[in-house]
Amino acid sequence: MSVSKKINSFILLLKQSLLGEQQDYTSGSIDRAILLLSIPMILEMSMESLFAVIDVYYVSQLHDNDAVATIGLTESILTLIYSLAMGISMGATAMVARRVGEKDIKAAEVAAAQAIFVGVALSLAISISGVFFSTDLLRAMGANEHLIVKNSGYIKWMLTGNITIMMLFLVNGIFRGAGDAFIAMRSLWLANILNIMLDPVFIFGLGPIPAFGVEGAAIATNIGRGMGVLYQLYHFQKGKGLIKLHAENLLIQWKIIVRLIKVSAGGTSQFLIGSASWIFLVRIMADFGSAALAGYTIAIRIIVFAILPAWGMANAAATLVGQNLGAGHPERAEKSVWRAAFLNMVFLAFVTVLFYSLAGPILRLFTGDEEVLRNGIQCLQIVSLGYIFYAYGMVINQSFNGAGDTRTPTIISFFGFWLFQIPLAYALANWFAVGPVGVYSAIAIAESLMAIIGIVIFRQGKWKKVEI
Repeated sequence: MSVSKKINSFILLLKQSLLGEQQDYTSGSIDRAILLLSIPMILEMSMESLFAVIDVYYVSQLHDNDAVATIGLTESILTLIYSLAMGISMGATAMVARRVGEKDIKAAEVAAAQAIFVGVALSLAISISGVFFSTDLLRAMGANEHLIVKNSGYIKWMLTGNITIMMLFLVNGIFRGAGDAFIAMRSLWLANILNIMLDPVFIFGLGPIPAFGVEGAAIATNIGRGMGVLYQLYHFQKGKGLIKLHAENLLIQWKIIVRLIKVSAGGTSQFLIGSASWIFLVRIMADFGSAALAGYTIAIRIIVFAILPAWGMANAAATLVGQNLGAGHPERAEKSVWRAAFLNMVFLAFVTVLFYSLAGPILRLFTGDEEVLRNGIQCLQIVSLGYIFYAYGMVINQSFNGAGDTRTPTIISFFGFWLFQIPLAYALANWFAVGPVGVYSAIAIAESLMAIIGIVIFRQGKWKKVEI
């Protein structure tokens, strides 16, 4: 095929993926299926990562290390909510994808409705905790009293408005499982456009709207995400997606909820394990002062910005695994995973070179403080060295989850994060007096090791026999 024909073919695939034309992902070219699914998923994850980058960019313009540190401390707590949302989302994706692969759309719609019930119940409980315990949580994370008094409004807004986080992740997981990745992508685009427009308005003030400072970033984010959720709900009713929510689906069915919770439990556990690990790492970093924590916060936001698009490829692999197992094509499911992992590796190898060579200029977009810069550059360069391993690890783990085998990656996460990464980070930072560099090094080493273990277990093929 000539170069011009290849370009035209790619443009056609790009158009099909963005317009959301219905596809059968259980037959035909695997590369084509990966591209059709992954393009909107990569764009979706890019938009999710933009929330973090845009917020920290505008807040850094306040020239207040405590404000940036507040975002870092709050984000480490919010990762627990992300874990719950992503865990339930993972269970919903697996169940919906399996039912779609079996061509049972009605059962897929029922599973989707039950997932939403579970998500709403959890988010209400978290909102109550946000009202009463926001300042206590900041204090437990090592924040000083000055920071708490000045910036506690940020964490209160983020916790009480957590339903927007929960629903965005959960409902997008349902759309991904059905192969309707374009809807998930568009909901994040809408949410981010609003967040980008509203952040400076609420942070710095405009007209009758006062300057809320760091709290304004939380207000803008909640409004943006809330509109994204409304867009999702519209497509459940009148959109052109495969899954619709009819009145008969909105009855609670405890048998399906229990099954969903069982499938989601492993996914939630692995993310909670990872999130708790990040909280411990932030707690270790807090002992080195606000400048070190601010540099770490900015660098991690940039790292997430690169990792989340790569998660788009991993999510595509999970959908392909679920649908192909449902259609009775386990070998095609496995081939899809290896191909997606390779493509992901190529992408993150490029990002590694970019981050390592341009860490300084990238960090200077966010801060001019030399101590913050030094910590941020070290973090960005060291953590990115493990990206090639991460590329395979995230695709393999999501493929386990897409098959309904959430137990395996949970066990890997437990040993990798709690029994290896946290002790290693603490030992390097304190016992060996390496300081923050020890924390950054522990992240790269642990993530790489877990990726290798995941690949070895995946090759054994037991995930192909999981029933959900």
